[in-house]
Amino acid sequence: MKEKLKKYIKEIIFFIVSLTIILNIVSYYRSLELNKEKLSIKSFKLLNKQTYNIPKDKPLIIHFWATWCPTCKIEAPNIQRLSKDYEVLTIAVQSGNKENIKQYLKNNELSFKVVDDTDGYFSRKFNIKAFPTTLIYDKNKNLKFSEVGYTSTFGLFARLWWID
Repeated sequence: MKEKLKKYIKEIIFFIVSLTIILNIVSYYRSLELNKEKLSIKSFKLLNKQTYNIPKDKPLIIHFWATWCPTCKIEAPNIQRLSKDYEVLTIAVQSGNKENIKQYLKNNELSFKVVDDTDGYFSRKFNIKAFPTTLIYDKNKNLKFSEVGYTSTFGLFARLWWID
């Protein structure tokens, strides 16, 4: 019995490591198509109609997501946690009207800053083709990291620590 348990644990560890490697390779190739230019937008209009001015001399995370995306729902608590310590701006892409997005945020106990990208303008501008996608800019607004697909809270904090 003990040998069987060891065998299963080894197989599970091998599966997790293999899956992690494959997902990182996929994320890398998907990120090659992203707009890598310096962030030129100075402000965004938030869901609550307030204007969000891009902070100077601070790293910025821009997170593209959608209410209809199952992976986005799994990753949302990671983004919520990150938004408590860093500047995070999320962009809800083609996720229904403002009330649908507000209800989604309320149902999932999320309070991060949201831009409603109803017509997909920002996703086209940044060349986003898969959700979720997270862009991490340094304090000079140069793109340093991009993640396509799920990213853990630890992974996000590690990237921010690296550029800080």
